[in-house]
Amino acid sequence: MTDSDPYNWPKSKKALNLAMIAFHAMMGTFTAAAVQSVFADIAADLDVSIHRASYMLSLQIAVLGGAPLFWRPLSQRYGRRPIFLLSLICSLVGNVGCAVSPSYSTMGLCRAITAFFISPALAIGSGVVAETFFKKERARYMGIWTMMVTLGVPMAPFILGFAAVRVGYRWIYWILAITNGVQFILYFLLGHETLYLRGPAPLAVAEQSHSQQSYFKNLLSFRRIDRTPLTLWEFVQPLTFAARPCVLLPAAGYAMVFLWGNIVLSVETGSLFPERFGFDPQQVGLQNISLIVGSVIGEQIGGFLSDWWMWRRHKQAIDGEGKDAPAPQPEFRLWLGYPGHLLAVCGVVVYLVQVDRAGTSWNVTPLIGMGIAAAGNQIVTTVMTTYAVDCYREDAAGVGVFINFVRQTWGFIGPFWVPPMIEEVGFGASAGIAAAMVVVVSMVPTAVVQWRGQLWR
Repeated sequence: MTDSDPYNWPKSKKALNLAMIAFHAMMGTFTAAAVQSVFADIAADLDVSIHRASYMLSLQIAVLGGAPLFWRPLSQRYGRRPIFLLSLICSLVGNVGCAVSPSYSTMGLCRAITAFFISPALAIGSGVVAETFFKKERARYMGIWTMMVTLGVPMAPFILGFAAVRVGYRWIYWILAITNGVQFILYFLLGHETLYLRGPAPLAVAEQSHSQQSYFKNLLSFRRIDRTPLTLWEFVQPLTFAARPCVLLPAAGYAMVFLWGNIVLSVETGSLFPERFGFDPQQVGLQNISLIVGSVIGEQIGGFLSDWWMWRRHKQAIDGEGKDAPAPQPEFRLWLGYPGHLLAVCGVVVYLVQVDRAGTSWNVTPLIGMGIAAAGNQIVTTVMTTYAVDCYREDAAGVGVFINFVRQTWGFIGPFWVPPMIEEVGFGASAGIAAAMVVVVSMVPTAVVQWRGQLWR
């Protein structure tokens, strides 16, 4: 019982810290998607094709997947706070570099640097949630983090499309740099370290006495928390979760739903709507309102209802077996994943079919499909991530890094083959392929994990 342990922090302190981490995580996907609606402007300014300009997005998606492998071991030794502060100040520099880049190659390099440094919260955020909140409320707060990661993709073109139309696309990078600067100041003044070693009591007190230090001394206190030697193995260790079905199958299933229910819808809207309906960047960005609304609605099921679902099961066990009844197994949470899968399939099918039927006259029906798919995607996101973390709580950050790696890798590959497929086979057949892929890679493996997960763990 010590104030150094994040589990003992006041709720307000936990919530403030989570808000800053979740916003930081959102800035990862937000920064990547910031140029989604201005490919034509970049192409004209830097004298490249629109196809080459789109690599500014694909490049960041790829880097965001691999970079957390580097940051996780460092955050395990030196703590989360120093890594997040370094992340923000270096991302600021990278965005300024993008804003003043004179050539395509220079801008691409600066985008890669920005992605590398903005990435830690995308994966380590799961560890922060597990280190701060008790298991009974973990899905609710894990859901806030995952929802912000999801919202970064549609929020960027929605907000920055206005800037691109009014003051030019380079101001997108200046806005990102200013945001990073404000984040750095707030996190430096208000952020707290969540990495806490729960070893023998004397060791823990000796190593983590910062609660007894003055507030200002804590702000400038950067030290090595875990003195275990750092090895090269730790930089690739999260990839070993590929051998653990209780993490691999939920990660693969989530990545498939995220591709179709978020990335494909966002990318296709950015490329199809200007061509078919003559939309400018601002109008394209406004289409993302449906993804935002759908994600927020879906989180109510994936987060709050998920915790209630587990609590209700535990209460039934207590009523039947007494107060010593064990908590429900993590696999019980997976029941809530199936509505998410079905909503994702339904939404993607509606979107593709209605875009095809719209011809050259815009109507709102494709956006209804986008909202439905976004709700399903968010349910799957929170349920699958929380389940995997519950299975391996002792390495929650490693689980987050692996899930992020799978999601971003698949998300990077998707935009290369999905648009040509739609052009080749048509919208109707593509809807059928999307539904089949979600069922085979997401729904069926979820059922298998629910059946065998306890034995595998």
